[in-house]
Amino acid sequence: MKIQESAENYLETIFILSQRKEFVRSIDIANELSFSKPSISVFMKNLKTNGYIEMDGRGHITLTQAGLSIAKKVYEKHMFIKEFLLSLGVDEEIASEDACRIEHVISDETFDALKKHFSK
Repeated sequence: MKIQESAENYLETIFILSQRKEFVRSIDIANELSFSKPSISVFMKNLKTNGYIEMDGRGHITLTQAGLSIAKKVYEKHMFIKEFLLSLGVDEEIASEDACRIEHVISDETFDALKKHFSK
């Protein structure tokens, strides 16, 4: 199932923050993405409605199995593409920015072929 790029970005951000923090809250996501808290709150509601996140009474956000699966895949693509670009001599900031764009458009088939090719 294909989800919107923005949803992938939010899920990936929640995943990354959950690696750094014990609890992830909407304000953490807003700060990380430099978005307003109200816009984050609206999107969190959408992610919750679609079954990608859960939120407890204290506002702590966790990824569901579906959300975690998507977040890990997007993050894996990001890191692989970024490292590949860095190995070509691309500046780190540019490599990270380009990886962030490419991770959403590259097909799973092409990504898997790249991983297989470069793991030889």
